[in-house]
Amino acid sequence: MLREFIRFWTPAEKFRQLNLLDQEAPSYSLTREASAKRVHYCVFVVCLCLLALNYARGYDVFVDLSHGVASLLGLPGDYFTAAINASAYSELAQLAWWSASHVLCYVLLPWLFIALVLKDSISQFGWRWNNTHRHWRGYLFLVVPIMVMVYFASQRSDFIQHYPFYSLTRRSIFDLVTWEICYLIQFVCLEFFFRGFILQALRPAIGANAIWLMVPPYLMVHFSKPWLEASGAIFFGLFLGILALRSRSIWGGFFVHCGVALSMDFASLYQQGALPRNFWPQ
Repeated sequence: MLREFIRFWTPAEKFRQLNLLDQEAPSYSLTREASAKRVHYCVFVVCLCLLALNYARGYDVFVDLSHGVASLLGLPGDYFTAAINASAYSELAQLAWWSASHVLCYVLLPWLFIALVLKDSISQFGWRWNNTHRHWRGYLFLVVPIMVMVYFASQRSDFIQHYPFYSLTRRSIFDLVTWEICYLIQFVCLEFFFRGFILQALRPAIGANAIWLMVPPYLMVHFSKPWLEASGAIFFGLFLGILALRSRSIWGGFFVHCGVALSMDFASLYQQGALPRNFWPQ
């Protein structure tokens, strides 16, 4: 097991895996002309989705939409937002919109492209479990060193100040669980967009090179995170990309993200001595 773990991290092993992937269907299964069109349209859609998310995830977009809906219903423009702001969950509502915007931009928009342009089923883009379980060692080798880094990072004050994103998770178990559900939904969308849509859409045109095209935008969505986490996204994206193509599924990467994200939140709360005990806010 130790020898496998060391080999997993070597560049030679990575290139070996990439070469094996390019020898399997559907790598390079399109003609040159069809490949050029596939890359052109897919990259355009990727840019569109990232651009849409950058602006749609802001809470002000939700405010504008809610004002429009209220007006259509003959209600005061701020009817919904006033109720949210007057509640004890205004920050949680903003984060719920942030999570919902990922569903829209990372899942629904690519799904429309897959259905209308590629004429394919979204289930073929990583949603199925397929043979994820056969690659459990790869996912384990990936998550173990990250968990070790999480432990040491949790001793730092900047880590504790950054996680969890929802500042009221310590208030109640309801706050914590609701936030984590929103957080994990975002990871489903993230994995589908980067390790499902981008990889599976581009693989017939450019083979395993789709991974290299996926990594830069994946890194860029981490620019708001601490520098160590953002730097790790380069290698994390590469390794998860290889495993996603080998397993033909996004679920291994999703569970890795779940483990890392939950451990970071709970480690931060534990270090603060702030794990909630009451189910509802007091």
